[in-house]
This record gives sequence, structure tokens and C-alpha cells, in this order.
Amino acid sequence: MKELDLLKKDWQKSDNSFEQVSEIEIYKMIHKKSSSIVKWIFIISIIEFVVLNSLSFLLPDDKMSKSGTIEIFITVLDYLSYGVALFFMYLFYKNYRSISVTSNTKKLMECILNTRKTVRYYIGYNLFIVFFVAVILLSNEIQIKFATNNDDGARIFFTCIVMLIFILILVGIVWLFYQLIYGILLKKLNRNYAELKKIDL
Repeated sequence: MKELDLLKKDWQKSDNSFEQVSEIEIYKMIHKKSSSIVKWIFIISIIEFVVLNSLSFLLPDDKMSKSGTIEIFITVLDYLSYGVALFFMYLFYKNYRSISVTSNTKKLMECILNTRKTVRYYIGYNLFIVFFVAVILLSNEIQIKFATNNDDGARIFFTCIVMLIFILILVGIVWLFYQLIYGILLKKLNRNYAELKKIDL
């Protein structure tokens, strides 16, 4: 009986050892995949910044009439947006560095959560900027046109509704763009996070 008990204990030790090795291998795989995903988020943010700003310089200035105040406002907002975009890129790089050097499950899960939060803030900020700038520019255009034309209230109301629909469509397109690019990567991070919750190193 004693020999059987000892044999059972050896089997249990072997099973525990095998389970521990499996969990370590799973952790390493998830860590590698998560690090790669966060790196791509950082790279894509750089590409997005370079491409969009290059297009803004290459494309001719719009024909929309703008008052001097609006011109100054848009210029200031442009420079502010550059700063905010660079700040988010720094956060993405910081997240990548943090997730690359982490060595335990809990820390890796925290890094994934921080990355998801940063990406969502980034997307939310860009959607707000698109909506805000569109409202300012289109409102300014409407104001200038109505100041030079004798339009009735019904026409003004109809134009405002059309402009609002256009703005919502524009924001929707930008949202779909970010969902296509960053949404896929975030879903992969979510799956990695769910897998990490199942293991306990």
C-alpha cells in the first residue's frame, strides 16, 4: 500500500509539472503575440500620422470661405492636433516597451488593459476632432452664405439638417476606418487577455 501511495504521489507531481510547463508555454506565446500586436498599433499610428499629414500638405487648400477668426482657429487646432497625435504615439511606444519587458501574467494583463484604454481614447479623440472641425467649418460656411443671400427660415433649416446628416456620415466613415484598423488588433488583444485569465503562473 505504501508503494502504491508513493507511486500516486509521483504521478501527481508529474501531472503538476506538465501543467506548469504548459502554462509557461502558453504565457510565452501570448506574451509574444501581445507584444507584436502592440508594436503594430504603434507602427500604424506613425503611418497614419505621416500619410494624413502628407495628404493635407499635398492637396490644394479647400475653397470653403473662412473668416479670419476661423482661419486662426483652424491653424491653432492643427498644431494642437500634431502635439496630441505625437503624445498618443509616445503612449503607444510606452505600452509596447512595457509589454515587451514584463515577466508575469498579472503585469501582462495590466499592459493589455492600458493599451486597450489608450487606443480607445485615441479613437475617441479623433472622432471628436472630426466632428468638431466639421461643425465649425460647415457652420461658418452656412453663416457666410446666409449673410450674402436672402434665404427664408425653411431653407436655412433644411440646409442645417443636410449638413448635420453629412457630418454624421463623415464621423461614421472615420469610425469604420478605425474599427477596421485598430478594432481587429484590439479583438486579438481581448482574446489574449481572456486566455491569460485562464492561467495562473
